[in-house]
Amino acid sequence: MNDQTRVPRTLPRFSATFDPQTTSEIRRAAATGIYDIRGGGAKRKVPHFDDLLFLGASMSRYPLEGYREKCGTSVVLGARFARKPIELKIPVTIAGMSFGSLSAQAKEALGRGASAVGTSTTTGDGGMTQEERGHSSILVYQYLPSRYGMNPDDLRRADAIEVVVGQGAKPGGGGMLLGQKISKRVAAMRTLPEGIDQRSSCRHPDWTGPDDLEIKIEELREITDWEKPIYVKVGASRPYYDTALAVKAGADVIVLDGMQGGTAATQEVFIEHVGIPILAAIRPAVRALQDLGMHRKVQLIVSGGIRNGADVAKALALGADVASIGTAALIALGDNDPRFEAEYQALGTTAGAYDDWHEGRDPAGITTQDPELAKRLDPVAAGRRLANYLSVLTLEAQTIARACGKSHVHNLEPEDLVALTVEAAAMAGVPLAGTSWIPGSPVG
Repeated sequence: MNDQTRVPRTLPRFSATFDPQTTSEIRRAAATGIYDIRGGGAKRKVPHFDDLLFLGASMSRYPLEGYREKCGTSVVLGARFARKPIELKIPVTIAGMSFGSLSAQAKEALGRGASAVGTSTTTGDGGMTQEERGHSSILVYQYLPSRYGMNPDDLRRADAIEVVVGQGAKPGGGGMLLGQKISKRVAAMRTLPEGIDQRSSCRHPDWTGPDDLEIKIEELREITDWEKPIYVKVGASRPYYDTALAVKAGADVIVLDGMQGGTAATQEVFIEHVGIPILAAIRPAVRALQDLGMHRKVQLIVSGGIRNGADVAKALALGADVASIGTAALIALGDNDPRFEAEYQALGTTAGAYDDWHEGRDPAGITTQDPELAKRLDPVAAGRRLANYLSVLTLEAQTIARACGKSHVHNLEPEDLVALTVEAAAMAGVPLAGTSWIPGSPVG
């Protein structure tokens, strides 16, 4: 073979370590001297619910017949201590997203959609708006380190209180709302100067550990006459110990948020490199509840990358009581809709990849305080879309539960699952598909 007929070698064009995104970020950091801030969740691929499969019923277990045999979906939250626990019709809730990060129209739409299917929505940082309270049949009030907008009257108006210790996208980090989204109304609610960046504390100012948290929970119960369930929300990092400490501090409900959970704004390095996937966090949290004799007595809500009914069913099978959605809910409202493609491109991005939520220029009118953009979102129509989506999630979870022979979605269990990868098997504590091997378990 001469040189003219030799087949040319094909080499990888880019380094696996210094890929185009990495080199672009190095150039950006070198040019600006500041770290990158964005919204959304992690973009790296990590083990997730897609790495698990259900074992449908056949001979050893019989399935339930279609829609003829009942499969329950209701769940009660907060019966441990609260005089007025919450009853949800479906095992899916709306996670905390603040007015400030979201428009008033978006908050109203979330309330409308959740109420239509009998579930709850959550305030997020910055206080309670009348739009959200007025259209949410069940509203959870977040109590954050910032204390923005916090007052005892709103605590009493809420149906539950969620003490936020951490968030999955940034465990150990505080909230961030840049000046372009601090409108006159947002500034008044948060007692902040208009148009100035807000960066809240990463820890609560009046307690530093679980003993102090117990006192704080007692205070919140006294303020609300022991009526409201008290949640404690943690970002997934040390789920066994965080869950155990929250239970011992007196929480009625634990909220566990994995690293795939989104945020309105934080450092890119936080989103991609801090915390663990929700798949790795559920079983340690459940084990803590079981060790304390509190599984199903203290409810576990999990979030971070929930997208469909299969994700919900898998979370429940691993031991959670409820799955919570944030980013998916915004997409259901209309975020990143391709009909705004030209405007997304004008912002230097594309529909489906827009994550500059902190800039307040969202063409869909959802993650903005610009009144002209916000008017684009019809809260009635958006709420209807969210209700449709929540209904589909529930129907899909029921379909899977029936296929596994379960008369309630909470009867799903780890024995109904197998994993496709060794990593997922180890994290979820279920066998590798086609084997009886659970990585890390004793060999019997």
